[in-house]
Parts: sequence; C-alpha cells; structure tokens
Amino acid sequence: MNRRKFLAAGTTLGLAATLAVPAVAAEGDGTPMQFTPKKPKDPTPLVDELAKYPKCPYCGMDRTEYHFSRHLVHYSDDLVDGTCSLHCAAVSLSVNLDRVPKAIYAPDNGSGEAVKPLTNAEAATYVIGGEHRGVMTKKPKTSFAAKLAAEAAKGDGELADFDKALMLTYMGMAEDTRMIRMKRDERRRKMMGEHQMHKG
Repeated sequence: MNRRKFLAAGTTLGLAATLAVPAVAAEGDGTPMQFTPKKPKDPTPLVDELAKYPKCPYCGMDRTEYHFSRHLVHYSDDLVDGTCSLHCAAVSLSVNLDRVPKAIYAPDNGSGEAVKPLTNAEAATYVIGGEHRGVMTKKPKTSFAAKLAAEAAKGDGELADFDKALMLTYMGMAEDTRMIRMKRDERRRKMMGEHQMHKG
C-alpha cells in the first residue's frame, strides 16, 4: 500500500478542522487514549475475525449483521479496529493518525457466501451509489474483490478504487453524521414512547 498516498487521500481530509499535531511523532503517540484500539495485539486478525471483533468500536453495531459493509483496519503495531462500515473505518484512520495501517480489509460482495469474506480493500473495486444498501451513509460504497463483479452490480452507480471511496467517505462525513444522529434520536424517542405506553 502506498502509505503517503493513502494518508494524504484519507486522514488529511478527516482531520482538516482539528488541532495541530506534532510534526514528528512516534507511532501511536498522536492517538488519544480513548480511541486507541482496545483489543490485544493480533498478528492474524482474519482468523475468527467476527468472534474477536463482534461490535464496531465507534457505533456499537453488530459486524456479523453488517457483514456486507464491515471493514477491518490492521495497524503496523498489530492493533486492530474491526468496524461496521467504511464510514467507521475512516473514523478509525482519522483518530489513529500516527498509527500506520499495515492492511485494510473490506467485504467481497461478489461472493455467494452467507457471510461475505474479507478481501484486500486496496485491491477491491467499490460501487458508489446504485441500488446497494448504505451503512452509516446516505450514499452506499459497496466493495467487490473482482472488478467484473462490481461492473455487473453497478446499476446506476459508479466504480471507484479504495482511495476514491475513502475520499468520498470523508467528503460526506458531515451529512452522514447528521443523518446518523437524527436516526438515533428518532429511535430513542420511539423507545421512550413505547416505554411510556407500557407504564400507562
């Protein structure tokens, strides 16, 4: 993976409005403690991946339920963030600015398996938009291991590589975050209403 290109395309956009960080930092020094991946170091994160990383650390969503959108970031110090989506993987990459990604994995939606297997995100082809289901975003970004499979599933969407899909994720972050907050607020209101009905 071209680290300079990756970091320029992704985390720079995600951190444009944050405080300045030191020009030189040891790996991991720039990550606030609350955002450092909490699981033990794992040199083989794809082995029993969903059992080890069942929930997204940024939104709490079940990664098995969202197996078709989940991503996994394996950092060079062997800490791992297993996320529900590219949206939350982008959050991980932003807050772990001084932790270098060793590998990033995305689901192969061209697979016929019940739970989509993970593939190298950098080599994947993403369908932006189309009729696919968006997770944590208004505009779906659906990954495929094979470009032919992505082309077949494109519909009225467009094809993109990982760098472009990540850049579009950062560009849509404000709108997507607003949408997520509204949905969660609606869910809380509904739960409170149901609770009041049961009490009555």
